[in-house]
Parts: sequence; C-alpha cells; structure tokens
Amino acid sequence: MTLTDALLVALGAFLAGGMNAIAGGGTFFSFPAMLAAGVPPVTANASNAVALWPASLSSAWAYRQEAMRHGRWAILLVGVSLIGGLTGGLLLLATSNAAFSKLIPWLLLIATGLFAFSAQVSRLVAWSKRRFGAQTSGQPNTGLGGALFQLIVAVYGGFFGAGMGILTLAALSIQGYEDMQELNALKNLTSAVNYTIAALTFLIAGAISWPHTLVALATATLGGVVGAAVAKRMPAVWLRRFVIAVGTVLTVIYFIKTY
Repeated sequence: MTLTDALLVALGAFLAGGMNAIAGGGTFFSFPAMLAAGVPPVTANASNAVALWPASLSSAWAYRQEAMRHGRWAILLVGVSLIGGLTGGLLLLATSNAAFSKLIPWLLLIATGLFAFSAQVSRLVAWSKRRFGAQTSGQPNTGLGGALFQLIVAVYGGFFGAGMGILTLAALSIQGYEDMQELNALKNLTSAVNYTIAALTFLIAGAISWPHTLVALATATLGGVVGAAVAKRMPAVWLRRFVIAVGTVLTVIYFIKTY
C-alpha cells in the first residue's frame, strides 16, 4: 500500500465514522476509498466493516442513555441485530465481486426511498390498522412485526454496510418513532451490534486486507467520536434532511459508477 493509498483510506474512514454517527451512509466515503486503493469489492466491503466497527461502538456509547430508555425493546433489537449481522456476513462471503457490485446502487435506492417516505408509509400502516379494526395506541410498533422488519435490516447491514444507518432509520421511522435523537440512539445501538458480529465473521474467515483495515480503523474511530458529538447538537429537521441528502447522493453516484 502506497502513502497516497494510505492517506486516501484514512480520510475516507474518518469521514465515514463521522457520517455514520450523524446519519448513516458513511461507507460512501470509506468503501470507494478502499476500491480506489485497489482492494476487490467483496474484500473492500469486509475490510470496511471491520474498520468501522470501533467507530460504531463509540457512537453507540455516546447515545447509551437515550438507547437504554427503551428497555426490553432495545435488548430485543440487540438480539435481532446479532442474528441478522451473522446471516448477512455469511451471504457476503458467498457472493462474487461482480454480483455484489451490481447490487450496490439498488440496495442504496431502497434504503434512501424508505427513509424519505417513511412518514407516508407510517400513515398508510396506521390507516390499514384502523381499516381492519386493529387498535392503535399512538406508540411505536415494538411487537413481532417491528422485530422482523429490523431483522431484514440487520441482514442487509451484515451483507452491505453502505446505507445501513439510513435503512435502520427508515425501519424505525416506519415503526412509529418520530424523535430524531431517539432514532439516532437506536440506530447507533443496532449498528454497533451488527458491525460487531459481521466484523468477527469476516475476521474469522480471513476476508479482509489488514493494511487497509488498520489505517481505516484508527481514523474511523476518531470520526465516530466527533460525529456523535455533532449529531446530538443538530436540530431534528436538519438531521432528517441531511440523511435524505446523503442517501440520494450515495444512490446516484453508485448508479453512475455501476451502469
């Protein structure tokens, strides 16, 4: 790895750690940096997951009080994220580089669209419940349906890191969560668990590039600390708009690069 490659990976990882703490989608910076440094797509994604792992832990720690206010639901999300992260990680290892590259923009499009229109989907779900006689309490849906939805998100996260935070926010929003800081707290918790199990899977399988991973790991962790501090001070409306903007840019760029 040349000095130029190392600097590129370091900068991309720092921005990724900060972006994931603020809104998700940080892999837009770190994953392309890995590719530009000559790492094959599947190895780059696995290396990126390991590199962003500590940053996800630091971001979750910064939001620990907000996340644990949800008690049993937070614990259930941890369990679901463990299962989904392991499943997604194993799926990635079984996927070819060519097939994985083709899937990237479509995965991002789904994630961004869900978050951008999560309020409309939530209203549609509430209308459906009323239409068919179900009771609505005005509280977030934290039952079996919400857990299954989050499991799908966790599998996606283990398979492909880019956009995982955006998709997690979308899933939680559709379940009825509205406060952006509350959303961020649960997103950081589930992302940390997901990154942990996926990273361990990739490490055990020997699927990463150690030189690139070690450089990215150090700067991504620092970026996560900085990003979490910024996120807790951003107005909710700005943060939501920022999430949608990040997801849109991410999707467009990957479509252009792929097709």
